[in-house]
Amino acid sequence: MALDPRQVPDWQIALDAEKNMKTIETLAGELGLEKQEVLPYGHYMAKIEDRAILNRLASRPNGKYIDVTAITPTPLGEGKSTTTIGLVQGLGKRGKKSTAAIRQPSAGPVMGMKGSAAGGGLAQCIPLEPYSLNFTGDIHAITQANNMAMVALTARMQHERNYTDEKLLALSGMPRLNIDPTRVIMNWAMDFCVQSLRNVIIGIEGEGRRNDGFMMNSHFVITAASEVMSILSLATDLADLRRRLGKIVVALDRNGKPVTTEDLQVAGAMTAWLTTAIKPNLIQTLEGQPVFVHAGPFANISLGQSSVIADKVALKLSDYHVTESGFGSEIGYEKFWNIKCRRSGLAPDAVVIVATIRALKRHGGAPAPVPGRPMPEDYTKENVGLVEKGCENLLRHIEIVQKSGVSAVVCLNAFVTDTKEEIAAVRRFCDNAHARFAVSEHWAKGGDGALELADAVLDATSEKASFKPLVTPDQPFAERISRIASEVYGADGVDFTDLAQARLKELQAREDAHELDVCMVKTQYSLSDNPKLNGAPKGWRLSVRDVLFHGGAGLVIPVAGDISLMPGTGSRPAYRNIDVDTETGVVSGLF
Repeated sequence: MALDPRQVPDWQIALDAEKNMKTIETLAGELGLEKQEVLPYGHYMAKIEDRAILNRLASRPNGKYIDVTAITPTPLGEGKSTTTIGLVQGLGKRGKKSTAAIRQPSAGPVMGMKGSAAGGGLAQCIPLEPYSLNFTGDIHAITQANNMAMVALTARMQHERNYTDEKLLALSGMPRLNIDPTRVIMNWAMDFCVQSLRNVIIGIEGEGRRNDGFMMNSHFVITAASEVMSILSLATDLADLRRRLGKIVVALDRNGKPVTTEDLQVAGAMTAWLTTAIKPNLIQTLEGQPVFVHAGPFANISLGQSSVIADKVALKLSDYHVTESGFGSEIGYEKFWNIKCRRSGLAPDAVVIVATIRALKRHGGAPAPVPGRPMPEDYTKENVGLVEKGCENLLRHIEIVQKSGVSAVVCLNAFVTDTKEEIAAVRRFCDNAHARFAVSEHWAKGGDGALELADAVLDATSEKASFKPLVTPDQPFAERISRIASEVYGADGVDFTDLAQARLKELQAREDAHELDVCMVKTQYSLSDNPKLNGAPKGWRLSVRDVLFHGGAGLVIPVAGDISLMPGTGSRPAYRNIDVDTETGVVSGLF
């Protein structure tokens, strides 16, 4: 009998379920995988041979494709991954062969504010501990590949400083690249939230030493925000991965010409770090449905999508495949809509928008909840007025999904503090907005609690979608940015700094500009670029202060508002609750 999530923490529920979980051989067999297509990591996890599967099942029609997104979340999160897992469990209860694809958690959130991305309550994926911590080593490999490029760059800069052209050529067999130390584009990566590494000085020399490196300003990003992570999320196979890694621009030379990893002759070594990481991972829900885990970019500072490879494999193996996009629909779903689907050639059959009474009250004017602190009274007592006011935010997200030509299913992720009147108010609102609505209690009841949601999704996927992009690569970058800002965020316009304008002009002049996608960087806590603006803000303009470029991933990245590619660790980090029983080796405190 499943444990009660109201009485015990997630990690104990997971440990209990893991006593009876399917072996990876059983899970893979039920999914329809052949023995040679499964690469076990112990008894309960595996990597899978994606190319072999896709070749074998090339003629099999794809299953239904469902994306899970959300309204604008509070800092606590609204249970999007939990809903993804719960929906798959609910579909399983309805006798449907279903799979999920979720992102691998970064150690930053796991050890910081949000915890693991395994779901929660009775809607989790297991085994929890390896999934949340080391897993199969993908994030380590991505970090190593990224930093391999930085090693090549910084070493080359030192050698170009220390040697004449003739000696440099004799020693390295490479001509001088003439790298401009003031125009280094790539950053180091680390899979923790470390605000002290956002801006650093490297290569500080000892007295009379010129072999300690080239002293320069440098930066770290969290691995989830790295270009290598984006490339893994978007790559279609190993050859595509290798090609994209070679196009990463690490710096500019003194004439303003891009210097790539291919120029540094390091792209092959970077690929070598990722030959295993490119294969998707396979685990299971608490109720034994398959879960693919692959890639882990954040949506506010990156793509926010599980990998194209994982989705393509799952769609061949299941009748219903549920993938997730990070944060609210204006961030994660917009990138799924205009980047991932364009690159993959896939199109969703339905989209689930996760909402909570908690988040609706926040958008209605309740004070912001703070992780680790008691919830304000507004969240524990009935207040239909706050909920109704907060539905302004929900409406914008419904409209975003409907604008893409796909049916929206609003899932109210139920909490024990929700009242019948508050839920009824949301249901009435969704009826008026022509969106399907379902209350889901998957956290408390697992698949049995997600039957209403499963039925709503089944109904939505029975309709023919008319999926269409909002922006296309043939449009100028500034036009695409403006259209996303106005039609998705609700902005009155866009203000570009001089720096952003100059960089957009440079990028627009590239020969491959028509192949590049716009990937916005923006706060996840508001539809606007100001995290303090709740609901559906009006009368504001988007401020783009900088534009980054990921040449390998093929992304032009406008940076809006005050947001960093290296998050910080707060005063109440999750790692304070994590420990290990030294007798049994059992990890406690994960959530």
